[in-house]
Amino acid sequence: MNVDKNAPLYAKKEVIINASAEKIWKIQTDINKWPSWQKDVTEAKLKGELKKGTEFSWKAKGMNINSTIEEVEPKNKIGWSGKSFGMSAVHIWYFEKTGDKTKVISEESLSGTFPKLIKLIKPNFLEQSLEKSLKKLKTQAEK
Repeated sequence: MNVDKNAPLYAKKEVIINASAEKIWKIQTDINKWPSWQKDVTEAKLKGELKKGTEFSWKAKGMNINSTIEEVEPKNKIGWSGKSFGMSAVHIWYFEKTGDKTKVISEESLSGTFPKLIKLIKPNFLEQSLEKSLKKLKTQAEK
């Protein structure tokens, strides 16, 4: 699984979090609890176990998104693909231990008609979105 670096919208951001990879992994992969710590996510439902091929549906910023888990490497990497109105996405999260801290990398691509329009209106949309998500994850993990 790879993101499309040539997609209309592509971004890669990272942050160092003062928490273990295990703790961060648990927070990020507990999809049903996303709305409890991510204000933009109002609904999230994992339809089975956290494994390749499992689907989940969620609602972020008013958009309904249907996603499928494509990769799971516990405490190291999780990736999913997703579809919404006029858009398809690939999102990969990496978790790298660095002593008692963890470097978290979020990489995403958005393809389709809707991302092309977003790029015209707000070219840094995806970069800002990833930065915001990483900041929320950091805040939640460092509690």
